[in-house]
Amino acid sequence: MNETGKIVVGIADMKIARQQGMLITYALGSCIGICLYDPVIKLGALIHIMLPLNMEAGRAHPFKYADTGIQQTLQKMQAMGANLSRVTAKIAGGAKMFEMQGDGALGNIGHRNSESVKMMLRKAGVRLVREEVGGSVARTLLFDVATGQACIRSYGKQDIII
Repeated sequence: MNETGKIVVGIADMKIARQQGMLITYALGSCIGICLYDPVIKLGALIHIMLPLNMEAGRAHPFKYADTGIQQTLQKMQAMGANLSRVTAKIAGGAKMFEMQGDGALGNIGHRNSESVKMMLRKAGVRLVREEVGGSVARTLLFDVATGQACIRSYGKQDIII
C-alpha cells in the first residue's frame, strides 16, 4: 500500500480526508483504530481511541473515547456532506497486550474497547464491514481514502487488507 500523502493520526486523535490521502495510525495495542468512510463522496476519517466510554462530560479529548470519538467524527463527516446511511466502518486493534493477575479491568481493556466501538457503531446505524481485533500484537493501520481500503501491519506478519 502506497504511503504517499500520509496524514498521521495520533493517539486520542482523529483526522478526515476527502478524495485522496493516506490516514495512518501507529501503536494500536489495546487501542482501536476506526476507519469511517462514505464511498460516494470518498470522505474518510480515522479515529484512534484509547478507552471505551467518556465518563466525564466536557473532557478535553473526545477522541480518546469510543463513545464521544465516534459521535463527534460522524457529526463532522455529516457537516462535510457524508450521508450516514452510506457510511461504513472498519476497525483494528483491541489486543490484550499484557497478562495480568486476576481479572482486573485493565487486563481486558482491548476487549472492552472493541465491544464499546461495536456498540457505538450499531447505535449510530453505521455498518461494520471488517474487523481485525483481539490477539496480542500491536498494529499499524493505514486507510486509503481514495479507495476505502485499509491495511493492517504487525511486526513479523503479513499485511492484512481489510
